[in-house]
Amino acid sequence: MNRLLHLLLGDRGERAAARHLKNLGYRIVARQYRSRHGEIDIIALDDQTIVFVEVKTRTNTVHGQPYEAVDTHKQRQLSRTALEFLRKKKRFNQRARFDVVSIIWPDGEEQPQIQHFQNAFDSTEE
Repeated sequence: MNRLLHLLLGDRGERAAARHLKNLGYRIVARQYRSRHGEIDIIALDDQTIVFVEVKTRTNTVHGQPYEAVDTHKQRQLSRTALEFLRKKKRFNQRARFDVVSIIWPDGEEQPQIQHFQNAFDSTEE
């Protein structure tokens, strides 16, 4: 898949994930939050818990499930970025967690298959 199609699929998946989260009652705080450590696809509030959401979108499972791409390296990057967000916003006392939204969106399909893993992993930062 060329880079542009990959980026378009990723953006489409993030929009679908944001709709999914809103339907669950989450309030979206930020999308594509960037820091020197990396990017967090979606930052949302689930009641009083701040949720850092990684979205992985694929057209098929030939190379495995999308969520399997959230390996320890990616978890470490997300943890660092989340800590920087919490530091900048002075929200260290707020409960936080990491969710993963795994999306399979086959070519030509109107709706994706969405799996949402709440509290998918713990922060890997000390």
